[in-house]
Amino acid sequence: MAADHSFARELGDFLRARRDRLRPQDLGLEPGPRRKVTGLRREEIALLAGLSTDYYQRMEQGRDVRPSDHVLDDLATALNLDDDERRHLFALAQAARRPQRVRRRRAPERVPDGTRHLLAAMNTPAVVLSRHLDLLAWNPLAEELFGDPSQQPPEHRNMLTSLFHDPETRMRCPDWEATALQYIGMLRAAVATDPTHPRATTLIGELSIRSADFRRLWARHEVRETVHGTKLFRHPQVGEITVEWGSYPLPGSPGPVMFVYTAEPGTPDAERLQLLASLRAGRTRRDGHAESGGHAGHDRYLGS
Repeated sequence: MAADHSFARELGDFLRARRDRLRPQDLGLEPGPRRKVTGLRREEIALLAGLSTDYYQRMEQGRDVRPSDHVLDDLATALNLDDDERRHLFALAQAARRPQRVRRRRAPERVPDGTRHLLAAMNTPAVVLSRHLDLLAWNPLAEELFGDPSQQPPEHRNMLTSLFHDPETRMRCPDWEATALQYIGMLRAAVATDPTHPRATTLIGELSIRSADFRRLWARHEVRETVHGTKLFRHPQVGEITVEWGSYPLPGSPGPVMFVYTAEPGTPDAERLQLLASLRAGRTRRDGHAESGGHAGHDRYLGS
């Protein structure tokens, strides 16, 4: 069976982006007066990794080259990759070495009823995202923190789509570029496991057409496997809130992940979260109905 060239192309794009990022002086090389590229030349990376220029060029072109783990290790050193980038390099190359599958089975990503009940019971913002950052479910406090996702068409309820195209989301996220790079790193990880997934190709294609900012950041090939961190939000009534977030994969096969946003008890940020909850409770009473939480997502967009 033929090799899967989609992984080889993704591998080539990643190598080229990392080569362009390096400067000759970073690795003790003389820039020289006639240099036409800002990063390293292909032949320089090949020399540092102990490869022929032709072999390395074929790798960047996404051609049918299957590097050994030893070659990958030398390339990672030559490109000065960090741990996350090294793992990403190996994952792409190992996938490219496998025979091409006749047909991928892509089951729709669904949120179990028990998870929806848990979302409704939580007294802190929480959401469930698909591997491509589609918003599958959320609770009332998340709706208060992020804005109301139900105002968007189901196919547009995506963290990257909202960040790049929704003015309110951009307003609520003061450090939007850092957040965008974080989300893009997560999406890169999903693409590394299945480059031709219909949802991935559609999402990346639409964002690339509509947003110059996305094109610029996507071209950087950032790779991040962060599972927790901090995030700054700006709420129109409460003001700025810095929250800690953690990600929790749902039981079963890889796919949806729950993100929970909290603040250390006794801090001003925890008080602002409590104020957020009070605002939400007051709005619910005024509307005259109870919030059920764990809103329906758009699973029908995620299967193959």
